[in-house]
Amino acid sequence: MSGTRIESRDNRWLKIFRNALRGGEPSADGAIGIEGPHLLEEALRAGLAVEAILVSTSGERHLNVLTARIGSTTQVLHTSDKLFSAVAETEAPQGIAALVMPRAATFDDLVSGVALVVVLVGVQDPGNVGTIVRAAEAFCATGVAACAASKDCGTANPLGPKALRASAGSALGLPILRGAAAPVFLAQLRVAGVRTFAAISGDSGVGAPAVLPWEADLRRPAALLIGNEGAGLPGEIERSADVRVRIPIAAGVESLNAAMAATALLYEAARQRG
Repeated sequence: MSGTRIESRDNRWLKIFRNALRGGEPSADGAIGIEGPHLLEEALRAGLAVEAILVSTSGERHLNVLTARIGSTTQVLHTSDKLFSAVAETEAPQGIAALVMPRAATFDDLVSGVALVVVLVGVQDPGNVGTIVRAAEAFCATGVAACAASKDCGTANPLGPKALRASAGSALGLPILRGAAAPVFLAQLRVAGVRTFAAISGDSGVGAPAVLPWEADLRRPAALLIGNEGAGLPGEIERSADVRVRIPIAAGVESLNAAMAATALLYEAARQRG
């Protein structure tokens, strides 16, 4: 595929890609950076608009495979392996990256059908966030909400570079709502008739007695509340939940991490729903 050749590290496109891939900053029109052929394939599968593609000399082979699926309005930018490496976020770049427009999700998108929503409250590790998003898609969740536990404890951006890679592209297709205030979002769930299930690491005695995952009725519209890796869910969020769920683990093991707990509950929901 023909396109523009970039030979200067001061080129404005390289600056945009560097900010998007390394800094996780969207472009002026809201496009996000993705890196690698797999994520680009996932973006195309999800029907996202691809604003620009940056390809290195060694990455041309990936572009050749994807040419037929790339729109005629997409800017294709060719550069050297050295200049590509200077903007890439990964240590061993595969030579292709893109700027894509993420799909905007609404509350209604997340609760469509028999809702199964994952609510992340202060999950700060991008790897955990991405893994949870991947599990959410795998077990047929209707969406993910990324909320802050407090003004000092937000949830990592599911569309950031590390979270995107950990999700293996699931974050590009699954409805994701970012920046919602946890109390407001939970109030919306209540009004919509979605029951909330707080994942806890032990029975602290806060709120109603905790149940085991298979004792929770996850067949009806449900939201799984997953808290911060160290502190868990804020007390007021845990107390406000309809059901508190404790995953039993072997003696001597302190707790599961956020991604493991979310995956276990999502699997149980999928099992109950057949």
